[in-house]
Amino acid sequence: MNDAAERMLLDSSLRQLKLPAMLRDYGECCRQSRESGDRYESFLLALTTREVEQRQSRQLQRRVREAHFPYLKTLEKTDLGKWVGLSALKVREYAECGYVAQKENIVILGKHGTGKTHAAIVFGLEACRKGYRVLFTTAADLVNTLVEAREEKQLKRCLVRMAKYSLLIVDELGYLPFSREGSQLLFQVFSQRYEQGSLLVTTNLPFPQWTSVFEDVNLTAALLDRLTHHCHILQFDWESIRLTESLKSKNRARQKSENREVAATSAPAGPKKDMNQDGSPNPS
Repeated sequence: MNDAAERMLLDSSLRQLKLPAMLRDYGECCRQSRESGDRYESFLLALTTREVEQRQSRQLQRRVREAHFPYLKTLEKTDLGKWVGLSALKVREYAECGYVAQKENIVILGKHGTGKTHAAIVFGLEACRKGYRVLFTTAADLVNTLVEAREEKQLKRCLVRMAKYSLLIVDELGYLPFSREGSQLLFQVFSQRYEQGSLLVTTNLPFPQWTSVFEDVNLTAALLDRLTHHCHILQFDWESIRLTESLKSKNRARQKSENREVAATSAPAGPKKDMNQDGSPNPS
């Protein structure tokens, strides 16, 4: 069999086996192995490594799309110095996703603008990188989804689908109160995930004020009991990062404007010419 026929058969086999990276790169790997005199095992390792890396990359892309993050924030590009109450070591510990493996929860409490959603996205993206399925939603959207599913008699299917996610991120709990039906449905989701999957909740309300959202003292107590049993509570109790940065930006702009005005008023004037009484220049 000649070389061309062998390549055609090899291409066909790799396509049938669904090995696109090996199909794309085997020619280059063959050339490199011949030039370097590698053993067959080394050649095969290099080729299969490329296939594995491509599959992992595609799987990560699918998990990130499935998570429905509102935008992406990575740990590498996050200025951890702005999270003044949380050590970088602790952040990286959560990024390792041990809490997801142990089916534990995280609750991030703090005022608006302190970076709660940013942190939730960072931790969610790291969970995707570790191979976990993640879903990001706001509390209001989650309740609306559950109410619609019940009205369409699809609630059981909806709950089964949500149970498949290793990490469910519920953002902005506390900004809007829920109806009695909404509170009961959200309680059902939280109860379903107890010791079965992880929750990451961001909220602007301390726990004693959650009754203002759920409007039922007993239901709130039962929900908090399940949520906080195996839970890491992070207090984002510093000032708003957005407000602080906005004030700094305005101060810088004002300072630049003042500097320009000072420079303009202190600029040396040109030499004055002698003038006649009628205002005309007096030639020297």
